[in-house]
Parts: sequence; structure tokens; C-alpha cells
Amino acid sequence: MNKTNNLIWILLLILILLPTTAGRFIIDIAGGLMIFFLTLPIFLGGLGWLGWKLIQNKMITCEICGTTSFNQKGTCPMCGKKNGTSKNSDFLNSNPASSATIDITAEDVDSDI
Repeated sequence: MNKTNNLIWILLLILILLPTTAGRFIIDIAGGLMIFFLTLPIFLGGLGWLGWKLIQNKMITCEICGTTSFNQKGTCPMCGKKNGTSKNSDFLNSNPASSATIDITAEDVDSDI
């Protein structure tokens, strides 16, 4: 069984090395496959880049919070901004920021527990 395997490899090698039509055909097929497999990642990368650019064009960025989403309804999923207003816009416009901040004071915790 090992002799037939070696015989097939020797015949294939002779076919490739001898300047025959069959040997040239095998070399041409191997060259074409090599070019195909070397250019395939470049082609797929280009398609992926074009797909990403198409996706980026459909994304909407909220003017208030900066969240990016595919939401086509005009309502931000994070802050609720709808058609130029926010559900918190009245609160943000009427109160100063100091009234909205929380003051935190440090306290010592008794460690005798």
C-alpha cells in the first residue's frame, strides 16, 4: 500500500516537472488558487469596511447625552430626548446645577462590631 502512495507522488512530480500541457495546467491551477487565497482577505476586509461605513451612516447621536443608537423614532433610549426636547429639559433649564448636586460628607464608622 505504501508503494502505490509513493508511485502517485512520483507521477505527480514528473507531471509537474516535465514541460507538458498537463504539468503546465497543474501549475496554472495552483497559481490561480494561490492568488485567490491571498486576495480573499483583502476583498473581505474591503467589504467589511464598506458595511461598517453604511452602518455608521444610519446611526443617530443624541444632542443632549451623546448616546449613539439606531433608533429611528426620534426618542433617545438613554435620556428620552424627543424632537429637540428632553423629559428633563424644564428641570435643567430652571434650576441651577448646585441645587441638583448631592453633597456627601465623610463619617467615621465604628469598628467595634
